[in-house]
Amino acid sequence: MRISVAADSLDGVAERLVAVLRRRGHEVVTHGALNGDERDGWAWASEAAARDVAEGRADQAVVCCWTGTGASIAANKVPGVRAALCVDSYTADGARKWNDANVLALSLRLTSDVLLDEILDAWLRGTPSTDETDQANVAHLDHI
Repeated sequence: MRISVAADSLDGVAERLVAVLRRRGHEVVTHGALNGDERDGWAWASEAAARDVAEGRADQAVVCCWTGTGASIAANKVPGVRAALCVDSYTADGARKWNDANVLALSLRLTSDVLLDEILDAWLRGTPSTDETDQANVAHLDHI
C-alpha cells in the first residue's frame, strides 16, 4: 500500500512511524519535517498528505502534530478526506469500520512506541462496514 506520512516535527514517533510502515512493506511518501524540501508547518504538511489521498497518489495517509488535532483539522479540509484522530487501537478500528476513515491523525506527544504499533495494527487491518446505516452516514459527508 502507498501511504503518505506528514509530521510538523521529528518529535515522538514521527521517524519511527515511517520506519515501521516501510518495515511492514508499505511504500511511504513523506511530507513536512520528514521531507527536508517542504514547509514543516502542521497545516501545510497535513494538507500535502491529505491531497495525496484525495488525488489518488496514496491509498491512505498518516498525519501528525504535537496533539494531532491541528493535523486532523487540516487534513479534513481536503474534499474526500476523512481523517480521524486516534489515541488507541479501539478508536483506530472504529474509525476505519464506521467512518471509512482514509487518513489517520496521531499525536506526537501522546503516542508511545507500543501504542503506535497497536494503532497501526488496527488501522491497517480495518475495513469499512457493509452496514447500510454506516454507509449512509459516510455518503452523507459529501453533502455536508
